[in-house]
Amino acid sequence: MSNLTVRRKARARRRNPSVWDTYAPPFDQMAKRFLGRRFSWAWLACLPVAVLIVATWSTAAQAQEEVLTADNVQVVLDNIWVLIAAVLVIFMNAGFGMLETGFCRQKNAVNILSKNLIVFALATLSFWAIGFGLMFNEGNAFIGTGNFFLSGLDAETPTYGTLTAPVFFLFQAAFAGTAATIVSGAVAERVKFIDFIIFSILLTAIAYPITGHWVWGGGWLSTLGTPFSDFAGSTVVHSVGGWSALTGAAILGPRIGKYQDGQVNAIPGHNMSIATLGCLILWIGWFGFNPGSQLAADTAVPYIAVTTNLAAAAGGVAATITAWALSGKPDLSMIINGILAGLVGITAGCAGVGYWGAVIIGLVAGVLVVFSVGFFDSIKIDDPVGAISVHLVNGAWGTLAVGLFDQATGLFYGGGAAQLIAQIIGIVAIGLFTVIASSIFWIVLKSTLGIRVSREEELKGLDIGEHGMEAYSGFLKDTSDMGGLA
Repeated sequence: MSNLTVRRKARARRRNPSVWDTYAPPFDQMAKRFLGRRFSWAWLACLPVAVLIVATWSTAAQAQEEVLTADNVQVVLDNIWVLIAAVLVIFMNAGFGMLETGFCRQKNAVNILSKNLIVFALATLSFWAIGFGLMFNEGNAFIGTGNFFLSGLDAETPTYGTLTAPVFFLFQAAFAGTAATIVSGAVAERVKFIDFIIFSILLTAIAYPITGHWVWGGGWLSTLGTPFSDFAGSTVVHSVGGWSALTGAAILGPRIGKYQDGQVNAIPGHNMSIATLGCLILWIGWFGFNPGSQLAADTAVPYIAVTTNLAAAAGGVAATITAWALSGKPDLSMIINGILAGLVGITAGCAGVGYWGAVIIGLVAGVLVVFSVGFFDSIKIDDPVGAISVHLVNGAWGTLAVGLFDQATGLFYGGGAAQLIAQIIGIVAIGLFTVIASSIFWIVLKSTLGIRVSREEELKGLDIGEHGMEAYSGFLKDTSDMGGLA
């Protein structure tokens, strides 16, 4: 259209204005004042769209209210809580790493940190591929027989109570990793890295899942007349790790210089600060380990947290007093191991014992760990961090304590001896199987790859021999290096 035509039409409208031409300009000006100069009539087209959105949203919200029941909310809460608990248990690997590194010499720090870091990766993959199916598939009374690689499990439908398969798997994989990392401390400073890797895979893929199936997977110990009871794993996790550690330490032999001329020579750790930090991380992580084993977000969770905390505190106090009375000094390493012993001891019965029962279990655990460390030294079992005393000895004690202090079935609460007998059967059966299986693993590795580093590597340190690096490169190793400046 030419400019001349446009001007002619404009003059025609001015001579014969329409109704729209009469009222639109004032309205347009008013709208511009109200909405701003950028007002466009295109906005009017948005009104029906907005009405449609509001109507659809209201309908969807109403439908959601109809579907969202109390049971659905509980399922979501249970899964979120157990997922958080799994993360806390996984974080315990940092605690184990700090604790073991601090208790050992600085020349082996990289090796110990490497083992504690890789062990959870190994446990996750081996448990996903084989272990989870052996442990939690129905199978038979001895072993599970399916769901390898999590196959056949719906990722969204609650399969294990109110928990979905991914959440339940992650929580249980964290437990498998804990059993394997217990072994690391007892064989520290002289085991080959590759042998530890292979042993960890075998433990988390085969040995640990089989005995776990007996208790938590519907196996024979859970179907006794009075079922064996291990709520969060004093035996299933900690004693299994402890038995594996004991066989490994015995087959490896002691570190060079530990036992000479009939004497026990102390080999102190290089950094008690990070060992203490490791203890505190483990203490915090245990609030995922024990309360998370409720596998639900309910009122039992805070109760379990309190019994767990009481036992840990009692264990630390008892170990401090016992070590102080024996040596004349309060030993920090015993304070640390006393706290951990109390935590291991309460793990089996944390949901069923009373507050006083938790304190007594912790007190006994704290005393036991001090004498246990001395006992294993007397039979020349070299355990640099006290893992056997903490996890094996007090795992067994905590499992027995269920038969004594459980408020429903315990001997001291009128429940008779049936629960205590069931506990003894479980401890012996799981211990015997684990010793046989782990001994086979260690002996085969020793006869093929050789499980111990050379004498030269051990004296120089595994950081250089196994990894070709140092944890504290550039730092003084001894204050005597400062000479007259010290």
